[in-house]
Amino acid sequence: MTAPPTRRLATAAGLCFLLTHVASIGGLALYGPVLHDAAYVTGAGPDTRVLLGALCEVVLALAVVGTALALYPVARRYGEGAAVGYLGLRTLEAAVICVGIVALLAVTTLRGGPPQAPDALLVAGRALVAVHDWTFLLGPNFVLGANTTLVAYLMYRSRLVPRPVAVLGLVGGPLIFASAAAVLFGAYAQLSAWGSLAALPVFAWELALAVRLLAKGFTPPPAPQTVTTSTPAASIRATSSSASPG
Repeated sequence: MTAPPTRRLATAAGLCFLLTHVASIGGLALYGPVLHDAAYVTGAGPDTRVLLGALCEVVLALAVVGTALALYPVARRYGEGAAVGYLGLRTLEAAVICVGIVALLAVTTLRGGPPQAPDALLVAGRALVAVHDWTFLLGPNFVLGANTTLVAYLMYRSRLVPRPVAVLGLVGGPLIFASAAAVLFGAYAQLSAWGSLAALPVFAWELALAVRLLAKGFTPPPAPQTVTTSTPAASIRATSSSASPG
């Protein structure tokens, strides 16, 4: 038996949410050498690890857009403006991620290019890594906070998922946005204990939402109540019948 369209969309959204976590963790782990070694751009050797990290982030960007595309046909029934806004913000998040990918791929290009002055390479490499770091703050933090708050509010209002799940998003979205602002102004590093704590609720929201959508799909809307009404003609006949002598 073929699954109903909403069930297939729920499954697709759940898989995309899970894929975003796997791809983002994989990309960050594989990027280790280029992100943490300031002299990476002047070294020699294969860039396979960084290229695999870039591939993971390409998958991440596609999965980010995939979550919005899968949710949109269902979410628009309960708020078209919010559904369009979520689709736009998720697309923006993916675009920012792609800018970061290009920056690190450019480091591998400089590393494998013709010999240049080491100091110039170091400056260029550090600048490109800095671009990636800022995109990591802008996309998966600022924009993620905004789109999470928007879709969690829509889920809470529509009851498409249990409200405790939606509440996780309503807490996590503003919190990671506020944490990004704190990082922006130097309160603490993004990859720090405080940054990780601020990211936990939004991580729990996406994981809980993915599990819910994969296991049970969207919560069906309540069945409409049937209201029986009498036509004027029927009311007149009923009145006449009760008024006539038995």
